[in-house]
Amino acid sequence: MEQGTLYLVGTPIGNLEDISLRALKVLKEVDLIAAEDTRHTRKLLSHFNIHTSLTSYFEHNKKVKGEYIISLLQQGKTVALVSDAGMPGISDPGEDIVREAVSAGIKVCPIPGPSASLAALTVSALPTSRFVFEGFLPRDKKERRRRLDLLKTETRTMILFESPVRIKDTLQELSEYLGDRQVAVAREMTKRYEEVIRGSLGEVRSYFQEHSPKGEFTLVLAGATDAKKEVPETEEIKAELLRLIAAGMTKKEAVKEVAGRYKISKNEVYKTSLEVNL
Repeated sequence: MEQGTLYLVGTPIGNLEDISLRALKVLKEVDLIAAEDTRHTRKLLSHFNIHTSLTSYFEHNKKVKGEYIISLLQQGKTVALVSDAGMPGISDPGEDIVREAVSAGIKVCPIPGPSASLAALTVSALPTSRFVFEGFLPRDKKERRRRLDLLKTETRTMILFESPVRIKDTLQELSEYLGDRQVAVAREMTKRYEEVIRGSLGEVRSYFQEHSPKGEFTLVLAGATDAKKEVPETEEIKAELLRLIAAGMTKKEAVKEVAGRYKISKNEVYKTSLEVNL
């Protein structure tokens, strides 16, 4: 028996008119649609008068449902995988079933569609020739610090996702670890209240202190500079810390001042301050 095909179908990230004609055709013709949130996808299908059978496939049922979907594909059925928005398999459990399908020799076919990360990148006004997708930063504190340390020297433009609950804290962390570099924060992309806030990490965080964060956010962050000569020597940092404290600043104020002046992370300056008698 010939095996079926798993279609990865890109769906709108906001504006329903962004869906492609090919995506609509596939969603109408497959035997089953596997959706991250069936309630969300049912609204999309209803809008376009599509009545294909629907099942759920998300983080907490991916093992059982994954086995079920693979078995259908092995019987010759066709399945379309969709996420709540954009391309499935990016920062969602879709990558797991793709891996299982490939291992089973099942054909996997992408049906390209909208992408929040690329949409935000193109309007960020930051370099687009080289970029890296980081998705959500880890929740675990130790793993999060490790990831931020790795990003310090990343010279490519970086794309991250964040929720409205944590956006202000994340902007603060990025500033402390990476220095107050340029960022573009996009929300509600392709929707009525689409908004892109551009500026330094500090400026954008100040904006959200005055405006309540709403919607899911895509951050596009400037990469580290290649100009190594601009980075001060450790002895220079120590001397500047001593000078500022002698002038009346607290240790905390001096660390913040040096970090901002040289565009390096406050954590790095703080570590240096431990090497001198302050």
